[in-house]
Amino acid sequence: MQPSKDISRLIQIMAALRDPASGCPWDIEQNFDSIVPYTIEEAYEVADAILRGDFDDLRQELGDLLLQVVYHAQMAKEIGEFDFGDVVEAVTTKMIRRHPHVFGDEQARGAGMAKGMWEAIKAEEKSEKRSARLARGLDPEDHGSGFLDGVPIAFPALTRALKLQEKAARVGFDWKDAGPILDKIEEEIGELREAMSKGERAAVQDEFGDVLFALVNFGRHLDLDSEAALTGTNEKFRSRFHHVERALRESGRSLEEASLDQMEELWQQAKKAE
Repeated sequence: MQPSKDISRLIQIMAALRDPASGCPWDIEQNFDSIVPYTIEEAYEVADAILRGDFDDLRQELGDLLLQVVYHAQMAKEIGEFDFGDVVEAVTTKMIRRHPHVFGDEQARGAGMAKGMWEAIKAEEKSEKRSARLARGLDPEDHGSGFLDGVPIAFPALTRALKLQEKAARVGFDWKDAGPILDKIEEEIGELREAMSKGERAAVQDEFGDVLFALVNFGRHLDLDSEAALTGTNEKFRSRFHHVERALRESGRSLEEASLDQMEELWQQAKKAE
């Protein structure tokens, strides 16, 4: 088996890895549920390579993510559901249908109109999917029957909060502007303080979640992505802490040996140097 730029070679490799007689014991044992964590992990590693601007890593990580798609398609083929070709056909059909301004006679004056077309066609597809499920004798709502149930549970919590809020806003369930949300955040913090004073752990977690949800909502009204904002803050924290670690090492000390006051002083130095 030789490497190739042809996608068919990757499909062949995966089929060989899953072969019950001659494949890899670990790959043979896997199923959809066991592979999900790897699929999510690979998507995050793609995002990481992009954020770092490392195109060598991005090429490798995109390959790893593609492998996950091929893996799931191979397992689906083994149980007679679909194969990789069906996956490609489904997404190409979707892209052509959702871009009538590119592949049809429609016209879109700007990105806003294009997105509107996308959402309208997506709604049509959802209705058709519901009818098809009914015709097959299945529950018409495979993700639940509520308006918000189509937002995947597997999304990162901050992203899911944003998607839930955006969808609710489409039917008018939303704040008119950002200002009052600050009052809501303060209200939620007050409820968190009260729960903490009572020492009720479950209530503390619940109120803490409410604070986070309100902060995501506030960020949305400021046209900020909470996931992206927190990603930036995470990196800022890592960079400043690395400065503390490096400065201590240069002075012959370790993190374990330094006092909190010493680390705080170096932290402030790192902050000023930014």
